[in-house]
Amino acid sequence: MSGKILPLFRPSGRIEEISDEALVAACAVGDQAALGALFDRHHLRLHRFLCRVASLSPSEGEDLLQETFTAVWKASQRYQGDSKALTWLFGIAANIARNHVRSRLRGQRALTVLGEQPSSDREAADEIAARRQALKRLEQAMAELPHDHRVALVMCDLEGTSGVDAAKALGVRPGTIWRRLHEARHMLRDKMAEDER
Repeated sequence: MSGKILPLFRPSGRIEEISDEALVAACAVGDQAALGALFDRHHLRLHRFLCRVASLSPSEGEDLLQETFTAVWKASQRYQGDSKALTWLFGIAANIARNHVRSRLRGQRALTVLGEQPSSDREAADEIAARRQALKRLEQAMAELPHDHRVALVMCDLEGTSGVDAAKALGVRPGTIWRRLHEARHMLRDKMAEDER
């Protein structure tokens, strides 16, 4: 992981009365307590989002979560308020995840060129329950989605972000988000149906 670790100070008083947008503005002027408050409010959702989008274990997700909040701190001066602060946070997390996935793919290609195959930790199919198998198939199907489609699916369907807000956060048109969502849902259905055969 690159970048330095930022100390998170906790603000005093009734922090729940301060909007996310005001906290981002406070980060822009160097208020580390505001960053701590944003972290406290949203770290669980962003961690879950990063793990789903980048197909990470919870411990790997912690590293990307740290990178995300470091990027939030650095980018806070550029926040324009065009979208909700939470949507903006998801946009930053999506970019961090994209860079991580690209880096991981480059590493895997390098291993393949060297003739090494990554080991697989998959359990035998007869040892796990049918529900766990279905969840694993769904996770695999999601991991096979193109990155932009996976981001749209996780942001909108799993995290409940509106399509308009997701489009703003990702810098695309709303129609592009709806198309990606539609295609991602069809790809998932097709993949799950194919696996059941």
